[in-house]
Amino acid sequence: MRYERIKSLLQDDFYKLKNANILLLGVGGVGGHCLDCLSRSGVTNITIVDFDIYDETNQNRQIHSEMHIDEFKVEALQKHYPHIKIINARVDEEWIINFDFDEYDLVLDAIDDTKAKLALAQKCHKKLISSFGSAKRLDPTKVQVSDIWKSYGDKFGSKIRYELRKKGFDKKYKVIFSSEEAKVKDKGSFIGVTATFGLVMCSEAVKMIVSKTKKEIFE
Repeated sequence: MRYERIKSLLQDDFYKLKNANILLLGVGGVGGHCLDCLSRSGVTNITIVDFDIYDETNQNRQIHSEMHIDEFKVEALQKHYPHIKIINARVDEEWIINFDFDEYDLVLDAIDDTKAKLALAQKCHKKLISSFGSAKRLDPTKVQVSDIWKSYGDKFGSKIRYELRKKGFDKKYKVIFSSEEAKVKDKGSFIGVTATFGLVMCSEAVKMIVSKTKKEIFE
């Protein structure tokens, strides 16, 4: 059976995955691998949001990209994961302000828009897992998980923390980051790191779902 091995690992907690409702924002190098991991782990109620299309430069790191050049990512991915729901939209600050997150148990942030990340943290930090910069790095063993205020070694994350402090935001939420120093200034990327971010995001989501309470995660 498809989920026999994950059922063996999680026992009765597996059914918490089956019943969970997850919103995944961004399905690029990080989000695409997170989606694949969630689906292979038995999560069926997944909504993905993205506005982009696949191009040739995505093929070094984005899952299924080589088959769907010039197609919208959400529509292409639904062909591989027919159980998911899709929203073809740009996840920006305005979209987050106007979107209703109440029905979702977890919100997974794999976007790279600073203002959108800030709005997301302020609106749904209690059920948020956020990814920082995965590009420009080569060492997947440097990928870490912590709360937002304990993360370090990432200029993008540093900017997010600075802007949140300016807004008077002091709540905790979980972030995925790398302590490895960026190797280049341009948009270089390595699937060994970007995919690791996505798999770690999936792992953290699974752990949060099967845990007894969300409060325990943030203590």
